Amino acid sequence: MIPNPIRKVLSTMEAHQVRVLLMGGQACVFYGAAEFSRDIDLAVLTGAENWQRLKAALHELQAECIAVPPCDMNYLLRGFALHFRCHHPDARGLRIDVMSVMRGVEEFPKLWERRASLADAAGAVYNLLWLPDLVQAKKTQRSRDWPMIQRLVDTDYRIGRENPSPNEIAFWLRELRTAQFLIEIAGRHPEASRQWSAQRPLIKHAINGNVAAITAGLAEEEKQERERDRIYWQPLKAELEKLRRAK
Repeated sequence: MIPNPIRKVLSTMEAHQVRVLLMGGQACVFYGAAEFSRDIDLAVLTGAENWQRLKAALHELQAECIAVPPCDMNYLLRGFALHFRCHHPDARGLRIDVMSVMRGVEEFPKLWERRASLADAAGAVYNLLWLPDLVQAKKTQRSRDWPMIQRLVDTDYRIGRENPSPNEIAFWLRELRTAQFLIEIAGRHPEASRQWSAQRPLIKHAINGNVAAITAGLAEEEKQERERDRIYWQPLKAELEKLRRAK
């Protein structure tokens, strides 16, 4: 069951024909990797027409911009997030975070083209980031995002491992973060695993069943990605601090 505030926000976006994709915690709920999320994160197409539609939807939701940067499309284009708080009775208190550019993630038109569309029990359709794009977007410096990545990919693997497509096998070999499953998939798909071991060295340890080496490799992968994200955000955070002081 999708909480009513979330349903209200998404239905309002749909009514105003805003091109947005659900991401973040709420998308993880749809993919079965989380039980709840307190806010809603949206990837949005930038451009004059869609920007006006987004502002109209936010106006209907009585959403105020609650933090820096201010509500300006140029900040979205530069990789910042815009933050809003809803005051509409059907979504009161709900926070909406909007982004357009994310580190390591394709541009929005490509995200939209390969989006996932899921329907709830009432027949409402929701557009989400495709799972591999959601996983990539979750590779941040925040500690809480990494267990979520693991749950997302583990859940997908459990569901599809009996009859997978080549693309699914490649996704799991690229993104699985559970040693048991990495060893299992290496045994089930030895040829693909050998091919991927050149791109992801810890797959070699999965082929050999070396749990300790896999665990160390996963920790190193996470460390490197978190550092890349820290470096990416360093100048943006500095600018945000200047905006906070000015405000």
